[in-house]
Amino acid sequence: MAVTPTGTHAHWSSRFAFIMAAVGSAVGLGNLWRFPFMTGQNGGSAFVLIYIGCVILFALPVLMAEIAIGRHAQQSAISSTRKMALEAGKSGNWSIVGWVCTAAGFLILTTYSVIAGQVMAFSVAGFAGGFGTDEGATMFYNGQGIQLFWHVLFMGLTVGIVAQGLKGGIERVATLLMPLFFVVLLGLTIYSLVNGHAAEAVAYLFRPDFSAVSGQTFVQALGQAFFSVSVASAIMITYGSYLSKDANIGSSSLTIASADTLVALVAGLMIFPIVFMVGIDPGEGLGLIFSALPAVFADMPAGNIIGGSFFALALIAAVTSSISLLEGVVAFVDEHANFGRAQTAVLVGFFAFMIGAGAVYSPEFGGNFVDWLSGSLLLPLGGFLVAVFAGWVIPKALLRDELSHTGKGLFEFFHFAVRWIVPPAIFVILALGMDAQFNNGAIGAMLGLS
Repeated sequence: MAVTPTGTHAHWSSRFAFIMAAVGSAVGLGNLWRFPFMTGQNGGSAFVLIYIGCVILFALPVLMAEIAIGRHAQQSAISSTRKMALEAGKSGNWSIVGWVCTAAGFLILTTYSVIAGQVMAFSVAGFAGGFGTDEGATMFYNGQGIQLFWHVLFMGLTVGIVAQGLKGGIERVATLLMPLFFVVLLGLTIYSLVNGHAAEAVAYLFRPDFSAVSGQTFVQALGQAFFSVSVASAIMITYGSYLSKDANIGSSSLTIASADTLVALVAGLMIFPIVFMVGIDPGEGLGLIFSALPAVFADMPAGNIIGGSFFALALIAAVTSSISLLEGVVAFVDEHANFGRAQTAVLVGFFAFMIGAGAVYSPEFGGNFVDWLSGSLLLPLGGFLVAVFAGWVIPKALLRDELSHTGKGLFEFFHFAVRWIVPPAIFVILALGMDAQFNNGAIGAMLGLS
């Protein structure tokens, strides 16, 4: 098998392009869809505080490690972890770190595309006046055949962008869509705060209530932090491999994590004022986005425009995230096969589509089980392995050289965290999550065994 020479490896045209692509990857449906409903299901502000803590203590150090690994090795996640292990005099089997992360990213993409297809359908429904009809937006997404159509359409869009390469596809889309995303997000948030119950939403998000906190809350907060910041899914190792040597990984990582967390909080301020205004239960889950909010938009002045814009905003976030999920797998296959980038993108996209199609016809297995496997198992496991790899396998001097632009204080925090904070904490939280899932029979139900 032919491996792409390091000398021909593509690079970002600027730091701005990297930041926009990385923030676009991090800012996805995890912020606009998953974060609000998980906040609602876990007691509001208590979950927010735990989530922010997980971002700072766990996701940020892993993010810095992944970008450093990718930039040093200049290869895909799997090849980069193998290369760095061999350079450190360790076994090439440490490539398991890259394999777990790549598998997590691929599985996320399979069901992510299904949900993003529904977002696309609801955006069209909003602008077409669907929120004001008796059937509402559901007539645009009613039936498995129609769901597959939107799944195909979204996956085809993702494949088409990745097939154009780093600069012609991913970078161009990110630098165009992300500024638009922030403008639309700001406009919708101002509208919601002015017209909804702003004070109640702020209290809900920022006044702690730890009576609702359980061990599972920590598991979900950690999974959400990894899911949202896009670590442990091969994305940031891959994107880091395209980064120039003069870029400051520490400040870039802080920018990415901060922007992602800020968007998650702003998304809550965009959604919850309207939710409380009409008396919707914020713990409704997916129904909050795809059932409750469309009904609210239908009764609002210019509701179709506002609703269409909301789902268009979510669609932008979904696109910039999905292309990064696909790129993580395409980069590896492209290194080891002679298909060409376009053919590789189509091939990987096809397999992702097929698994996603299974989720359409069997939501319990394809949706719930794959979501649990990727978000609650593989992501934390990938984060654990990345931290162990960076803290105990890669020589500290090599990491310091790669993070030479990073201040001493931040570097020492990073290295201490990946050695002593992240691995034991993730191990404990992962064990608690697995125990809870098995004890309540959730895994058996997902697999159709109970």
